[in-house]
Amino acid sequence: MDVRLGSQVIPKIGSFKYLVLVIQVDGEIKEDITHFIGVGWIKWRLASGVLCDKKVPSILKGTFYRVVVRPAMLYGVECWPVKNSHIQKMKVAEMRMLRWMCGHTRMDKIRNEDIQEKVGVTPIEDKIREARLRWFGHVLRRSPDAPVRRCERLDFAASLLHRGRGKVCIHTTLPRPAPVGFY
Repeated sequence: MDVRLGSQVIPKIGSFKYLVLVIQVDGEIKEDITHFIGVGWIKWRLASGVLCDKKVPSILKGTFYRVVVRPAMLYGVECWPVKNSHIQKMKVAEMRMLRWMCGHTRMDKIRNEDIQEKVGVTPIEDKIREARLRWFGHVLRRSPDAPVRRCERLDFAASLLHRGRGKVCIHTTLPRPAPVGFY
């Protein structure tokens, strides 16, 4: 069935941008991830004069990165249904930025943890987890009759009859213990 506006046929598309988010037909967030990584690179390039300056201390560069670049990359992350592949893409982008800030390449064979420690930046997966836990705490403090909490009482027994691995839900991803040294 074609959608028409007057005599013109409106084409079907796989995704569209609404406000800041890219909404895809299949419910994935791959385009969102690449968009926000691109936004992070734009912010990084705007500040590259400071971030790549050898006279600026690494800790100051890390602080600037944490205040300007990372929030642009992690905007709205508490609501993303993230997969390990999405987190990996974010980690790769972050480490490329941090290595460039320190003046190193992958050929120097310096471990990611050493670079993060030098700059004073925690891993991005910990920040994603922290943001999601913060949002989850806000949801749990709402009354049980709030619309956002009503979904906890839904019964999905009929949908569990499919073969294969079950869908990942918020209750299976969040209650895992936090990593050691996570504040």
